[in-house]
Amino acid sequence: MGMATTATKQQPNEIIYPDSDGKPMADNTLQADAMTIIYNNLRALYANDPNVFVAIDLLWYPVEGNPRIRVAPDVLVALGRPKGHRGSYKQWEEGGVAPQVVFEVLSPGNRKAAMHVLCAVWGAGVLCV
Repeated sequence: MGMATTATKQQPNEIIYPDSDGKPMADNTLQADAMTIIYNNLRALYANDPNVFVAIDLLWYPVEGNPRIRVAPDVLVALGRPKGHRGSYKQWEEGGVAPQVVFEVLSPGNRKAAMHVLCAVWGAGVLCV
């Protein structure tokens, strides 16, 4: 008697939250270096704290039910959230905790005016560095 396999199907009303926005992590090697230096140093700083989550270029979905509302900061820090692997940061699955610090590295493709817009999108309570 053979073993039956069950394929996982998307439910008709299931909302998909993609793990990728299809954009490159960095526009150039200098920006990539800066991002990885920030990320690696923050990971080292919080290595012994199990409740500090640090991520690089991870999609953050702040609103359940609307996957179009999303941002992918170069580096984000969420205090009070456990370490671990995630395909994206779904705020409602993280106890409603938004990242408290986000880093966005300037590049030729994102000037200061765009940075101010991003900081406004992230909102009050998020330190935009």
